Amino acid sequence: MQHASTEPRTWFITGASRGLGRAFAEAALAVGDQVVGVARDIAPLEELVAASDGRLVAFPLDVADRGAVFAGVERAIAAFGRLDVVVNNAGGVVLGMVEEVTEELARAHLDTNFFGALWVSQAVVPHLRAQGSGRILQVSSMGSAGGFAATGMYSAGKAALDSMSEALQMEVERFGIKVTILQPGGYQTDLFTRGLTQTTEHEAYAPLREWLAGLWAESEDFDPAKAAEVVLQVVAMEEPPKRLILGSAAYDMVDGMTKAMTAELAKWESLSRKAE
Repeated sequence: MQHASTEPRTWFITGASRGLGRAFAEAALAVGDQVVGVARDIAPLEELVAASDGRLVAFPLDVADRGAVFAGVERAIAAFGRLDVVVNNAGGVVLGMVEEVTEELARAHLDTNFFGALWVSQAVVPHLRAQGSGRILQVSSMGSAGGFAATGMYSAGKAALDSMSEALQMEVERFGIKVTILQPGGYQTDLFTRGLTQTTEHEAYAPLREWLAGLWAESEDFDPAKAAEVVLQVVAMEEPPKRLILGSAAYDMVDGMTKAMTAELAKWESLSRKAE
């Protein structure tokens, strides 16, 4: 079913080959929109491109390369003449304790998960400002609500993305650009397989790892198409949410973490007020 507007929107989606990015691309195409999908490896998109009647353009892009990102955005605009919805979805996971994370791992991780989204945001804003409209969807994580053992680097990158995106919201809203931070929970993607980098394990953390393995074994991953349905609703809203959690389990977890943080603030209120 075509969306309300008679003109197709043009999407620019990073990390479009798999997982949530691919689900977003498929959903956009299904409602008659046009999509520019980029990823380091676009081979998984070939069949979708062939079936899209020219409405899906895909080319390789490493979002960690700022120059390549700016050139890629120009190429995307040349494909369909404009951009309406920009989805910063590219990312991966470093799994390991803070002590175990090497400098190389930390920098490579943040280059993609944080700086990649920053470079794309910088590249698209001038174009969206010039046309007086546009949506930027920043795919963060429920993990950005607070650090958790073994996913500290991932949460740190997403928390940085959240803060940058909140600033971006304030800076560009007067130009007609709406920014939404998406905080998805667990979906059936390859984030924890193909997108996973693990540290060299230190034996001191073996008991904690065993406990975490049991905890995560009980978690459930959901169909990314469900998230894509919600995202289509978000981009159709005149005033979209500034932040949206995707998934009931994710909502409950973030809600619990937020309440725990509020309780911790209140517990130490009197001590805080002594510091002035």
